[in-house]
Amino acid sequence: MKEDFLKYQAQTSPHPLAMEVSHAKGSYIYDRQGKAHLDFVAGVSACSLGHCHPLVTEAVQSQITKYMHVMVYGEYVQEPAVTYTKLLASLLPSPLETTYLVNSGTEAIEGALKLARRVTGRSELIAAHNAYHGNTMGSLSVMGYEPRKSVFRPLIPDISFVRFNVEEDLQKITEKTAGVLLETIQGGAGFIEPQKDYLKKVRQRCDEVGALLILDEIQPGFGRTGRLFAFEHYESTPDILVMGKGMASGLPVGAFTASEAMMRTLQRGPKLGHITTFGGNPVIAAASLATLKVITSGTLMADTLFKERLFRELLKHPLIKDVKGRGLMLALIMESAKIADYVILSCAKKGLILFWLLFEPRAVRISPPLTLSEEEIKKGCGIILDILTKYKQ
Repeated sequence: MKEDFLKYQAQTSPHPLAMEVSHAKGSYIYDRQGKAHLDFVAGVSACSLGHCHPLVTEAVQSQITKYMHVMVYGEYVQEPAVTYTKLLASLLPSPLETTYLVNSGTEAIEGALKLARRVTGRSELIAAHNAYHGNTMGSLSVMGYEPRKSVFRPLIPDISFVRFNVEEDLQKITEKTAGVLLETIQGGAGFIEPQKDYLKKVRQRCDEVGALLILDEIQPGFGRTGRLFAFEHYESTPDILVMGKGMASGLPVGAFTASEAMMRTLQRGPKLGHITTFGGNPVIAAASLATLKVITSGTLMADTLFKERLFRELLKHPLIKDVKGRGLMLALIMESAKIADYVILSCAKKGLILFWLLFEPRAVRISPPLTLSEEEIKKGCGIILDILTKYKQ
């Protein structure tokens, strides 16, 4: 199986982890030898409710027996998508009321960028240094990390960059700016939170010049930071909200939400301003609906903040220089990239799944399912500390 994987399935790096997966349930992934691996990554923040949550599985199975794909997005009334978008609107502040369902976070970014240009009639887009918003050509254009994008140039034009959390750079936002795209919490850069009312100041500057604020919540969204969306912590409501990853408990999905008036601009001048075959798929929408109901009906979001405190209390070691992030979106900043690699690879051998971040080589990603138990947290942290204790310079 592994040889076929490496030969026939395209790879993203020279050295994939290549675990041969048998099945997964709750906080564990099981390999083909029957070994259980405690999952502190959740499919890179995607499996919000762990693996094969019974309510999500039930919703998917129920929908499959009714119908799956029946028509391209936006033509037929399909109950799962309508019910989902209505519930989402009820949980979001004004003017975020109308949602376009797509297939992935990067497609949602593409749609949001197009919407900003369509609504404002402007072309300039502003993003942040060390930002990551996906890997399609538009998303790549607003990636603030040149080593990952230089070989794919030319990219889309009229893109400028600001430094995240640097207030003086906000003067780059002008009457020529269509949209300012920021991750609410920078992911690939090391789980960097906005400081000193930064997002409120960005919001104010956008209002002054008529630019739209687009917040990328693909990683921190759906309860991962203790609120449904991270922007709620920072009192800065976007004009366009982008989401994905944890939205459907591991199924492929994305969405962008704005006011109804803004979204209507995609209907005309030209028609089909954004179009997708599989966006709003009823099976995916059913999984999204079940996920959202579970996250918002219980104590998972409040528990997330308790679990964050537990991680911070347990993960104290001289080689851990900092713990960045919020809720269950945490990055252990190690003394060096060498130590980060050692921890991730050594823990994998001990049955604990950790992972890297894109642009911060010293970081160890911890983004487990929100359903992770206190006992599982203690077990995983014990493995990390044991590995660090055995590290030899």
